[in-house]
Amino acid sequence: MRRAIFPGSFDPLTNGHLDIIKRSLPLFDEIIIAVLNNVDKHPMFSVRERCSMLKAILPEISNSKCCLTIESFSGLTADFAREREATAIVRGIRAVSDYEYELRMALMNRRLEPAIETVFLMAAEEYSYVSSNLMKQVFELGGRVEGLVPQFVEEKMREKLSKK
Repeated sequence: MRRAIFPGSFDPLTNGHLDIIKRSLPLFDEIIIAVLNNVDKHPMFSVRERCSMLKAILPEISNSKCCLTIESFSGLTADFAREREATAIVRGIRAVSDYEYELRMALMNRRLEPAIETVFLMAAEEYSYVSSNLMKQVFELGGRVEGLVPQFVEEKMREKLSKK
């Protein structure tokens, strides 16, 4: 069983995240989308809301050869991967600055759990500048994010902004 985790905040879920998930499907038998509960960040959506959005959207991209599941976690990614008996951690890279950060994380994860590999996938060109933080900033300032986040997520962002 080739099980991977794809960890992230997914706050909000972007089309870049979905692209990495889609491109990971042929590589693994199971991918656990691991939604990070990081209390130090100021998320737009709760962990429960992020998991709910993922559950609504993932059936659109899943295939019968790879099982996709969603879980939330706190703490070290390496610990979560070990507990789930994952053989790999999937990470997307958009630019050189991502690579430098992700390399340090991958090396630390390898030190913590040597049996778990980190698999880097390059972002698709059209999403190479898209990050959750940028999407939140642009959206909260009135900018357009269609095509960069799923329509369902954009609707949820609109609802959240109207409640402020």
